[in-house]
Amino acid sequence: SRIMDPAEPREPREPKPGAETAAAPRWEETKTFYDNLAPKKKPKSPKPQNAVTIAVSSRALFRMDEEQRIYTEQGVEEYVRYQLEHENEPFSPGPAFPFVKALEAVNRRLRELYPDSEDIFDIVLVTNNHAQVGVRLINSINHYDLFVERFCMTGGNSPICYLKAYHTNLYLSADAEKVREAIDEGIAAATIFSPSRDVAVSQSQLRVAFDGDAVLFSDESERIVKAHGLDRFFEHEKAHENKPLAQGPLKGFLEALGRLQKKFYSKGLRLECPIRTYLVTARSAASSGARALKTLRSWGLETDEALFLAGAPKGPLLEKIRPHIFFDDQMFHVAGAQEMGTVAAHVPYGVAQTRQQAAPAKQAPSAQ
Repeated sequence: SRIMDPAEPREPREPKPGAETAAAPRWEETKTFYDNLAPKKKPKSPKPQNAVTIAVSSRALFRMDEEQRIYTEQGVEEYVRYQLEHENEPFSPGPAFPFVKALEAVNRRLRELYPDSEDIFDIVLVTNNHAQVGVRLINSINHYDLFVERFCMTGGNSPICYLKAYHTNLYLSADAEKVREAIDEGIAAATIFSPSRDVAVSQSQLRVAFDGDAVLFSDESERIVKAHGLDRFFEHEKAHENKPLAQGPLKGFLEALGRLQKKFYSKGLRLECPIRTYLVTARSAASSGARALKTLRSWGLETDEALFLAGAPKGPLLEKIRPHIFFDDQMFHVAGAQEMGTVAAHVPYGVAQTRQQAAPAKQAPSAQ
């Protein structure tokens, strides 16, 4: 045998059978091992102009009753101090929390079907809180593993002027005054209220229920009822059955939901769609229902279910539907929904607002 020069290149040797496994793991196994150790990367936030943007106030997303009491009774400085002292304690979920979780469940399905699409829900936390309170809000969002990357914290100023810059499709707040400001700016908005009791809602399907007049539609028909009574209203609806109603403040939001639904339909998933919409109206089907349905059709829209109650209470039907949120322009129906365990949201739009309170109880100015 000859002695090899150390500088001479060696001939590669064939590995013995099974030697690779015994000596070291294959590269694919090593990569998988370290990928599992690495923190899970959150999905990328969509561009606001491409997404369906839901702006939610801090008091809608979380329960802040004690903090609100301190703010009202002791002022903003004590409020901020309290928040800083408790910033490692997550807030409890508020009325909009199940709705936001349902939005995220839809997003997961959309990303599975359309990995490169930004046509998904984007949640923005919009609050007039001081930025120092932001740490507790961030800690709470991370505690519940929510995907809320965009914050708008205005330090005492109204955040309404920023909503259009975020391309907001819907604004939810616990502050009725802020909601009225948003409605006046032409933004779909509602004051959200906690239900009187907890009712389990779907974890896999987003369910949204809408009243018709002064919510999806204009308040044209309600004005006739107020001015001339029900008989004249029925005559008017029959005469104008084929004339579409003008749009109401939440028509655009229903349109956005319908657009996302069609993304599932195009994949053959109509029956398994994780978004379901409901029209829950006091209208009578026989005398005034056709105009409502024809109006939706003229817009190229539909709801999955249409419930015409002919003046009957809405609460019992909503208890069966168990929506994540129900929108109505009349506090009578909002209160009835609350009693049956439904998260209800008041839309302060139309002629009915001149004869009712904007909330079940008097609200103090808030740090939302």
